[in-house]
Amino acid sequence: MSTLLRVDASVRLDGSVSRALADSAEAAWKAEHPDGVVVRRDVGQHPLPSTLWPTLVAAQLGQEPAADADRMPLADAQAIAAELSAEIRDADAVLLAVPLYNYGIAQNIKTWIDVLLIDRELGGSGQLKGRPAIFALARGGGYGPGTPKHGWDHATPYLERIFGDVYGMNIRTAAAELTLAPVTPGMEELIDASKVSEAEAHVEADKHGAVVARELIGHAA
Repeated sequence: MSTLLRVDASVRLDGSVSRALADSAEAAWKAEHPDGVVVRRDVGQHPLPSTLWPTLVAAQLGQEPAADADRMPLADAQAIAAELSAEIRDADAVLLAVPLYNYGIAQNIKTWIDVLLIDRELGGSGQLKGRPAIFALARGGGYGPGTPKHGWDHATPYLERIFGDVYGMNIRTAAAELTLAPVTPGMEELIDASKVSEAEAHVEADKHGAVVARELIGHAA
C-alpha cells in the first residue's frame, strides 16, 4: 500500500481548474490503486501561519524575530515543520495543484516550500530522489512560445527547480492555460482554445495518475 500526498494551493473551491485537474489525477491513481492512502494538505483553504517561517529561521540563526508580529511559539512552529516534513517524507508520490497567481506562486504554497527547505535532510540526503511528483497547474492566460506573455510564468520553472533539481523527484505535468478566458472581458475569442487546453490537461492528469499508481504497485510487488 502506498501513499499519495496531495497539496492544493488554490484559494478557490468552486471553479478551481488546478483542483479539478488534481481530482482527475487522484481519481486515476485510486482506480489503479484502490488500497492506496491519500494524505491532504490544503494550503489554499487552510494557509500555514505567516509567522511560521520567520520564527523557524530566527531560531535557526540564533536570533529573535524582528517584531512581535513575526513571532509565534517556537515549539508550535517546530511541530508544524516536523509534520510537513513527515508528510512529504512518508509519501510515495506527491500531487501538487498550483494555480499561477500574479505570474508566480502565491504565499500559501511558497510558505509550505520554504518550511520544507529548512529541513536540509530532505534535499541534502536525497530522501525524495526518484519519487514521482505530478503537477496540476492552471494559468489564466497564455504563456507559451509566441504569446505576448511568453516567459512570464515564473511558477512552473520554480516548482521544477525545487522538486526536480533540489529534491530530484520525477516530475509529470498537466497544465491548463487560458483558464480566465470564459470570465474575462476581452478574452472571448480565446474561450474555445481554453476549453481545448483544459480538456487536454485533464487527459494528461488522468494519464499521470494512472502511470504513477502502476509504477508504485510494480515497485511494491
